[in-house]
Amino acid sequence: MTSHDAPAASRIVPDGAGLVIRQESADDHRDVREVHTRAFEDSERVPGLVEALRVAEAPLAPMSYVAVVDERVVGHVLLSATRLDAPRRIVDVLTLSPLGVVPEFQRQGIGTRLIAHALEAADRQGVPLVFLEGSPHYYSTRGFESAGAAGFRAPSLRIPEPAFQVARLSAHEPWMTGTFVYSETFWAFDCVGLRDPEA
Repeated sequence: MTSHDAPAASRIVPDGAGLVIRQESADDHRDVREVHTRAFEDSERVPGLVEALRVAEAPLAPMSYVAVVDERVVGHVLLSATRLDAPRRIVDVLTLSPLGVVPEFQRQGIGTRLIAHALEAADRQGVPLVFLEGSPHYYSTRGFESAGAAGFRAPSLRIPEPAFQVARLSAHEPWMTGTFVYSETFWAFDCVGLRDPEA
């Protein structure tokens, strides 16, 4: 679940100057809600997902980062606990969702910086895999590959095959294949795959 396809804007952050990526604090919660409300044009579902994932019981603590320009929160990325149903055992992994940048700061590399920061943090914690649903064109140049082609199964038939993406990190081992399983929170907020409006 990402937002990065807004019309091109003037470069407010030339070459990343003045951009800081840092861990989200409790003081950022209102600003993060505003980021996703504006990025997804959705005041309930995506912001609600973020708020629920922050407090959900999970085997791995969520990892949440904000992009700040001139003391203003303009972007946010969240990594939260999910699982891989692998042949040997259940493996604790992460999903990157949502990623949002306010419209006037999109297409300036902020999403790219947030993704890189998140993947580096996950790698340092020994997480083997990070999954997401998103544009293969966007994510294939940012550390992700087709999860289906890499031997993983999606948790829903409603996830378009090209959108099912994975980043294999340092702790990944060859036996870690199988079915990706979202946490209950994603299902509760209906944030898995695409619904058919004609169904």
